[in-house]
Amino acid sequence: MDERRRLRPGEVTLERALSKLGLASRSEARSWIAAGRVSVEGELAMDPLAAVVPEKARVAIDGQAAGRAAFRCLMLHKPRGYVTTRSDPEGRPTVYDLVADAKIHLVAVGRLDLATSGLLLLTNDTRLADLLTDPANAIPRVYLVTVRGRWDEEKSLLVKEGFVEASQVLRAAEVVARKVSGRESHLVVTLVEGRNREVRRLMKAAGHEVTRLRRVAFGELELRDLPTGKWREISFAELSASFGSLVAEIGARHFPAPC
Repeated sequence: MDERRRLRPGEVTLERALSKLGLASRSEARSWIAAGRVSVEGELAMDPLAAVVPEKARVAIDGQAAGRAAFRCLMLHKPRGYVTTRSDPEGRPTVYDLVADAKIHLVAVGRLDLATSGLLLLTNDTRLADLLTDPANAIPRVYLVTVRGRWDEEKSLLVKEGFVEASQVLRAAEVVARKVSGRESHLVVTLVEGRNREVRRLMKAAGHEVTRLRRVAFGELELRDLPTGKWREISFAELSASFGSLVAEIGARHFPAPC
C-alpha cells in the first residue's frame, strides 16, 4: 500500500509516529499494533499505516498514554567488526548490542562501516538525527586515517578538490599529514558530508589503501579517552554547546520554557 496517497500535511503513519516519539522502531511498532497493544483516540488501532498527527493524536500503549520519550543522546566508541544496523542477516555483532543497557529505542546518527571504529552518536530523537546528518548543515567529521605508502601534498590537493563518482561529488574539507614514510602515512581527514565510505573512496582515488580508519570528532564533540565498546550520555547542554542554534528546535520540543 502506498502510504503517500493517504497522508495530508502534518500527518505520518502510526508506525512512524511511534518511531518519531522515540518509543520504538517501525518494525517494533508494527508488532505492537498487530498484538493489539496500541490505541488511538481510545480506539484499538490495527493499521500501522493509519494517518495520525503526532503532536495532536492521543496514542496509548497497553492503555498508558504514549508521550514523547525523554530526550537521550549517546556517544559510543564503536569497535571494528560491528555493523551500524539493528540486525544483521550474517549474524555479525551490531552497535545496538553495545548500547542495550541504555534500555531505550535509539537510532544511529549516520553510520560507520564494519572496518571503521570511533565516535558514533545515537539518539531517540529522529529529528536530531536528520539535522546532524543533513549535508546542507555541513557538520565536520574528523577521522584519523592510516594508508599504505607515502602521502604527499599533491594528493591532499587532489582529494580536497574532489571528484565525481556514481553521480556523487566526493571531497575532503581538509587533509593534514601527521607522519609520512614509504611504508605508510598517517593523516587527519575532515569531511563535511559523510557520504557512504567516503574516506576510503577518496584514498583509493589518490592511489592508497586504507589500513586503519577511526572517527575522532563529530562537530565539536570529541571521542577523547572513551574506551572502545563503551558509551557515555551526551546532555542537551553539551549538544547545544557543540551545535548551537541547529538544535534549538529540538530543545524547545523536549524542554519547553516554564509558563
